[in-house]
Amino acid sequence: MSYQKLILVGNLGRDPEMRYMSDGTPVTSFTMAVNRKWKNADGSPGKETTWFRVTSWRKQAEIVAQYLTKGRQVMVEGHLTPDRETGGPKVYQKQDGSYGASYEVRADRVVFLSGRSDAAPSNNMATEPSGDYSEEEDIPF
Repeated sequence: MSYQKLILVGNLGRDPEMRYMSDGTPVTSFTMAVNRKWKNADGSPGKETTWFRVTSWRKQAEIVAQYLTKGRQVMVEGHLTPDRETGGPKVYQKQDGSYGASYEVRADRVVFLSGRSDAAPSNNMATEPSGDYSEEEDIPF
């Protein structure tokens, strides 16, 4: 038996984007930044930001698209989805010529941590039961 669970807490980098699969299944994607801060040996602050592309499905996708916006803080529980070609993160070249990596995450659970004054789900959580996710093969990214 093997098991993988990833828990991330961070902020949305842009508004979520919802689309529908050919069978009508809703899918929502968003980027999230996770920051890590520390003090270096000389006392100076250090900071690292890691970006994740998160995908949610079905009812969870609808709730995420409806209530989340850029900057909102969320907790995501899910698992990494490796690049089909390399088996690792998707590597890309930035505008300045350096390289970066995109870590793809399949959300099993999204919890809204920062509030929004207008209506939000009463439990501040968008969840989705586990199931067969074979339709993921149809996503064009």
